[in-house]
Amino acid sequence: MRNLEVDGEALGDKPDLSSSTDDPSHARISAWLLDRIGVGKIHTDDKLPPEEELAASIGVSRMTLRQALGSLEAQGWIERKRGRSGGNFIREPKVAVDLSGLPGFTEQMRRANVRAGARIIRAGLVEASADITEALELGSRKDVFEVVRVRSARRQPLALEETYLPAHLFPGLLDRRLTGSLYGLMRQHYDLAPHHAQEWLEPEICSADHAELLGIEAGAAVMLVTRKASTVSGVPVEFAHDRYRSDRTRISLKTGLDPHMATGLSIEPAD
Repeated sequence: MRNLEVDGEALGDKPDLSSSTDDPSHARISAWLLDRIGVGKIHTDDKLPPEEELAASIGVSRMTLRQALGSLEAQGWIERKRGRSGGNFIREPKVAVDLSGLPGFTEQMRRANVRAGARIIRAGLVEASADITEALELGSRKDVFEVVRVRSARRQPLALEETYLPAHLFPGLLDRRLTGSLYGLMRQHYDLAPHHAQEWLEPEICSADHAELLGIEAGAAVMLVTRKASTVSGVPVEFAHDRYRSDRTRISLKTGLDPHMATGLSIEPAD
């Protein structure tokens, strides 16, 4: 953690509030601080100077500065702490993961205005377990493609994806580029993109193996999303376990009464 100084390099040139613009002063101050974060001058856990000093250096009232800091706090960029060791600390906001409408991870990150990344842990042909066989309705066909990837955003791991696809429906899948959108591959090359799915969300204590891949401590909480997806004609094409870091993601679902738009949410008792 660094205690930033009002005249230090991290804060650089202060915003010019004298120029004519439609943006109010507090919005320009917020934009200035975000720019300093974006170019790497201000880092996560840095502590901003005292509000009186920072406001005076910019040439605004403390109330105007607090409006700017309040806006950044609402977005998750700043955490305000009270007490002797308190102050305004820079934080990295959680990435919004919107599961509405069956998006893949790439689409989720596009919605959040964040570039998605992927690191392949393993990809191969495996024999389906009993739960995978049941979910994908494989019958006597036991081979599935297993694709395990760590998905990232802002250059940090956010989720661990374990995806299983029926091998007989996706010949040659392993020869294709697997670091992008799997749903895009399924749609473009096989015309078998998921159209609807049932998903189960439950908290999970992260195992040591999963924690190492996600860059967190073993025993940390993750959100496990289990998904069974089918095509528009009802053919099961995906069974997946996605584990999201709870410290860096915030999962949302859009629900409603319109049957064409709503995402059904049911609560089932745990075993």
